[in-house]
Amino acid sequence: MAIYESGEDYLENILILKKEKGTVRSVDVASKMGYSKPSVSRAMHILKDAGLIDMDESGHITLTESGNELAERVYERHLVITEYLTRILGVSEENAKEDACKIEHDLSDETYGKIKELVKGKL
Repeated sequence: MAIYESGEDYLENILILKKEKGTVRSVDVASKMGYSKPSVSRAMHILKDAGLIDMDESGHITLTESGNELAERVYERHLVITEYLTRILGVSEENAKEDACKIEHDLSDETYGKIKELVKGKL
């Protein structure tokens, strides 16, 4: 099952919430992303069916191994691209974060790799 940009955004936000709060529930995701509870509930079922998250009987969400790998990959891209936009290009932090969220999904691995090398000082 293909996971699209919105699914990657959900996984990334679950990862961030887990790091911030320790536990994650759908209501936390809805609040962080500004989405309705029914929309988040539907997305959680899709991610669960794809084997990317688990939900216990109390509604706590955890990333599966494959879900965590994908979330970490997207989150790393977000951080690196944000740093590139702010430090290298001089974009404001607010705009850089917003733009990175859009760019992280569509950038080729080659282009991302070159940006990462530049940000990490390897170019």
